[in-house]
Amino acid sequence: MYIYILQCSDGTYYTGWTTHVGRRVARHQSGKGARYTRARLPVTLCYVEEVSDRSAALKREYEIKQLSRIQKERLMQNSR
Repeated sequence: MYIYILQCSDGTYYTGWTTHVGRRVARHQSGKGARYTRARLPVTLCYVEEVSDRSAALKREYEIKQLSRIQKERLMQNSR
Protein backbone atom coordinates (compact mmCIF):
# COMPACT_ATOMS: atom_id res chain seq x y z
CA MET A 1 0.00 0.00 0.00
CA TYR A 2 1.07 3.55 -0.71
CA ILE A 3 0.15 7.01 0.50
CA TYR A 4 0.54 9.76 -2.08
CA ILE A 5 0.21 13.51 -2.32
CA LEU A 6 -0.74 15.22 -5.56
CA GLN A 7 -0.39 18.91 -6.29
CA CYS A 8 -3.37 20.16 -8.27
CA SER A 9 -3.27 22.84 -10.97
CA ASP A 10 -4.61 25.42 -8.49
CA GLY A 11 -1.73 24.73 -6.09
CA THR A 12 -3.74 22.73 -3.55
CA TYR A 13 -2.73 19.27 -2.34
CA TYR A 14 -4.71 16.04 -2.47
CA THR A 15 -3.75 13.06 -0.30
CA GLY A 16 -4.86 9.50 -0.99
CA TRP A 17 -3.86 5.85 -0.73
CA THR A 18 -3.58 3.09 -3.31
CA THR A 19 -2.06 -0.28 -4.12
CA HIS A 20 -0.58 0.96 -7.42
CA VAL A 21 0.62 4.58 -7.59
CA GLY A 22 1.09 4.86 -11.36
CA ARG A 23 -2.35 3.48 -12.14
CA ARG A 24 -4.00 5.72 -9.54
CA VAL A 25 -2.30 8.90 -10.76
CA ALA A 26 -3.33 8.01 -14.32
CA ARG A 27 -6.96 7.73 -13.16
CA HIS A 28 -6.72 11.16 -11.54
CA GLN A 29 -5.19 12.62 -14.72
CA SER A 30 -7.95 11.11 -16.87
CA GLY A 31 -10.63 12.77 -14.74
CA LYS A 32 -11.82 9.47 -13.28
CA GLY A 33 -10.18 9.91 -9.89
CA ALA A 34 -11.50 11.80 -6.91
CA ARG A 35 -14.08 14.52 -7.46
CA TYR A 36 -11.69 16.99 -5.84
CA THR A 37 -8.98 16.45 -8.46
CA ARG A 38 -11.37 16.34 -11.45
CA ALA A 39 -11.90 20.08 -11.26
CA ARG A 40 -8.21 20.80 -10.67
CA LEU A 41 -6.42 18.99 -13.51
CA PRO A 42 -3.66 18.41 -14.30
CA VAL A 43 -2.14 16.98 -11.13
CA THR A 44 1.49 16.32 -10.27
CA LEU A 45 2.69 13.50 -8.02
CA CYS A 46 4.71 15.09 -5.21
CA TYR A 47 5.08 12.42 -2.53
CA VAL A 48 4.84 8.65 -2.10
CA GLU A 49 5.19 6.67 1.13
CA GLU A 50 4.94 2.90 1.40
CA VAL A 51 2.99 1.42 4.32
CA SER A 52 2.45 -2.16 5.43
CA ASP A 53 -1.29 -2.69 4.95
CA ARG A 54 -4.69 -1.06 4.34
CA SER A 55 -5.20 -0.22 8.00
CA ALA A 56 -1.85 1.56 8.17
CA ALA A 57 -2.63 3.34 4.89
CA LEU A 58 -5.93 4.71 6.17
CA LYS A 59 -4.34 5.83 9.42
CA ARG A 60 -1.40 7.53 7.69
CA GLU A 61 -3.67 9.19 5.12
CA TYR A 62 -5.72 10.69 7.95
CA GLU A 63 -2.56 11.88 9.72
CA ILE A 64 -1.28 13.62 6.59
CA LYS A 65 -4.65 15.21 5.88
CA GLN A 66 -4.53 16.80 9.36
CA LEU A 67 -1.21 18.52 8.59
CA SER A 68 -1.07 22.17 7.62
CA ARG A 69 0.08 23.12 4.14
CA ILE A 70 3.51 24.08 5.48
CA GLN A 71 3.84 20.75 7.31
CA LYS A 72 2.90 18.86 4.13
CA GLU A 73 5.51 20.81 2.17
CA ARG A 74 8.15 19.97 4.80
CA LEU A 75 7.18 16.30 4.64
CA MET A 76 7.55 16.31 0.86
CA GLN A 77 10.85 18.18 0.97
CA ASN A 78 12.32 15.85 3.61
CA SER A 79 11.52 12.83 1.45
CA ARG A 80 13.70 14.04 -1.44
